[in-house]
Amino acid sequence: MGVKKKIAIKILCGFCAVTLLVGNYSYMAFADINELEESIKEKEEEIENARQKKKELQSDLTEVKKIKESLEAERSDLQAYVTKLDENLSSVEKKIEELKKLISEKEEEILETTEDLEDAQEKEDAQYQAMKDRIKFLYEKGDAYYLELLFCANSFSDFVNKKEYIEKISEYDNNMLEEYVKNRELIEVCKAELEAEEELLAEAKAKVDEEQANLEALISTKEGEINRYTGDINNKQKAIEEYEADIAMENDTIQALEAALAEERRRLLEENGAENIIYDGGMFKWPAPSYTRISSDYGTRMHPILGVEKFHNGVDMAAPGGSPILAAYDGEVIAADYNSSMGNYIMINHGGGLITIYMHASALYVSKGTMVARGDKIAAVGTTGRSTGNHLHFGVRLNGNYVSPWNYLK
Repeated sequence: MGVKKKIAIKILCGFCAVTLLVGNYSYMAFADINELEESIKEKEEEIENARQKKKELQSDLTEVKKIKESLEAERSDLQAYVTKLDENLSSVEKKIEELKKLISEKEEEILETTEDLEDAQEKEDAQYQAMKDRIKFLYEKGDAYYLELLFCANSFSDFVNKKEYIEKISEYDNNMLEEYVKNRELIEVCKAELEAEEELLAEAKAKVDEEQANLEALISTKEGEINRYTGDINNKQKAIEEYEADIAMENDTIQALEAALAEERRRLLEENGAENIIYDGGMFKWPAPSYTRISSDYGTRMHPILGVEKFHNGVDMAAPGGSPILAAYDGEVIAADYNSSMGNYIMINHGGGLITIYMHASALYVSKGTMVARGDKIAAVGTTGRSTGNHLHFGVRLNGNYVSPWNYLK
């Protein structure tokens, strides 16, 4: 075998060794440069979005003082006062829910960004090692390495082929370096994104605490105003009359809904010979799983504020604000609305003239016509309407009359 041929074989073997030395890097990997640029661009946009959202959170805080001032004109009309304050309570509750959702999203995004950062750092380590091996190889071989390859060409076309091969190797080196630089840039932008997301998360958590405090301040204001109004000896008789008027209004609202339901039952009986919902006699699910105590039971009681004996048509289950309210049994929602006395309330038809009522919710999660199953989450505990503390007023009606909920509860 000739000297030139031996040199050529040696050189080609050397180039094969180059491919082995660079490990997992292949020519296909150079398409990753565009992907890296896209990733960098996306993460820069996410950083800007996080910073903008943080600014919005800092400037969007409920102004309790202004709300209280705006309510001063309504103090002489308790019903109007309660209705207007409940609108603000609902607004703050909604804001808190949005913040909690943002917190959950940010926590997930932080996990994803952390994984992206770890992947990029692992890739950087592999690239760095491959580049070290490549530089070592070039250092050991020197520039003469390429000249030997060209000089051992057997013909002009062989010379051109070897020249193109050298150019590809050079392009490979340049692409390898460019990818390393882009990946390094991605690492830095990942770190910046992680920092921006963590700052936004901290801001959102702080705002939840602040808005929760604002909510409690408004609830306290409402409770104080109801107590002041109904406890004033000069308003005592008026307060009793208003209380009775509220109960009458509740009953009118409920009876109107029951009348519409009865008409629908008659129509179904005429058309189908049967109701579409039939109560099968099962026991109810406890509707307030987070309850701490029964703050007021069903039956005649001494009204806690008015100081007179009044019939209490349900069971009051004291529970934390925002905790879940569950459907006691399968049925159809026939009302999901607001009333200045009941606050946010829901009525569910269970068939056979049996209806359950859930009052004073902070939020409603179902609407009229929704079919619900026993244990479905339908609302959140609150203190809307004529209420002086977070609780669920749970009532049961059978054939148009209130009955004891204990007949159906475990």
